[in-house]
Amino acid sequence: MKLKWIVATAALLAVAPLSSAWAQANTFATGSGSASASSWLAGAQAGYNWQRDWLVYGVEADISGLHLNPQINTALTGGFPPPVVGSTSSTIDWYGTVRARAGWSSGPLLLYGTAGLAYGQRELSSSLSASAMGLATSAQTSSDRAGWVAGFGVGYLWAPNVVLNVEYQHVDLGGITLASSTGPSLPQLTQSASASGHFEVVTVGLSWLFAPAGGSAAPWQGGYVGGHAGGAWGDTTTASYSGSAIFVSDTRLKRDVALLTRLGNGLGIYRYRYLWSDTVYVGVMAQEVALIRPDAVVRSPLDDYLRVDYARLGLKLMTLPEWEAVSQGMTL
Repeated sequence: MKLKWIVATAALLAVAPLSSAWAQANTFATGSGSASASSWLAGAQAGYNWQRDWLVYGVEADISGLHLNPQINTALTGGFPPPVVGSTSSTIDWYGTVRARAGWSSGPLLLYGTAGLAYGQRELSSSLSASAMGLATSAQTSSDRAGWVAGFGVGYLWAPNVVLNVEYQHVDLGGITLASSTGPSLPQLTQSASASGHFEVVTVGLSWLFAPAGGSAAPWQGGYVGGHAGGAWGDTTTASYSGSAIFVSDTRLKRDVALLTRLGNGLGIYRYRYLWSDTVYVGVMAQEVALIRPDAVVRSPLDDYLRVDYARLGLKLMTLPEWEAVSQGMTL
């Protein structure tokens, strides 16, 4: 048993990277999420067709209102005192297109493809807070964006001047991103989020066709104006959140403490749980470190708890399974 503790303690020392960057920026609260959304849609369209025998081609412009609003709400897990909550939301409230159309007609039926320019306004907002530590960060961005659209549809001449059509569009308004943090000092919260701007649309439309006089040989030719309604879905939105700090090693925040062994300088190595977590860690007690190595202890002005810079001790804080795995992999 004693040999096991010797090997395990050697593991605790040997795997420590002796990098102050590691100890000064331990990420121990993390979370992420992804979401997409669906929405109703309604709008208006206008265009003009030319017809040559079975070939129908033309241009069309449309504008639509919708409310595509993916939302992410995530509770972070790890060593920060809960609750640590991240929230992200993306919004597309309208978009428009200007497209070319071309297709094949047979009497009252028209099959066509379409592609062109898409434009609209994008919004993205995100926030991250650790209320127990008095930390919060948020960011928001919005912009008018231009992209592309492609799709296909079926039109039917319900009457000589009435066109009924069903259309599918794939719209790409381009991605939008943001990032923010509470600042360079520790403890620190950081977040990043992005929204794809890709979404799918299916609509049913009704248009009035202003056919030119004597155009019976070209029933699809002429200008038209109308409205449409349907649904949209997509705009995949993702977010990642993290919290970093020098590990809180204050004895007052730990429970189920048990001494495993002592180093040559008298510093104890313990197993324990934090008050807010069931994860078992292997590390040191800040109050004890303050007596033996006061240079490795920091007292936070935010909460008056002690934090230990493990790099100064040449150690690395581990979970119990990590500690046991490393110790089993070592040989004397």
